[in-house]
Amino acid sequence: MLLQVPANRIGFSVMSVAQLKIIQEVISLSVFVPFAIFYMNQPFKWDFVWAGLCMVGAVYFMFRG
Repeated sequence: MLLQVPANRIGFSVMSVAQLKIIQEVISLSVFVPFAIFYMNQPFKWDFVWAGLCMVGAVYFMFRG
């Protein structure tokens, strides 16, 4: 996979486990939604937008301090 979360000793020395997990979820969602829409021909749902906004909020709270 082209985008991977650095969840090894190097990644853990820079970020916490929770931050690494949030990054993993953001990458998964940003890859899955276009795949589902364009390749699997699934209809666009507003749930994709709301899930993305929830992930933006999670990133904000995990990295704010």
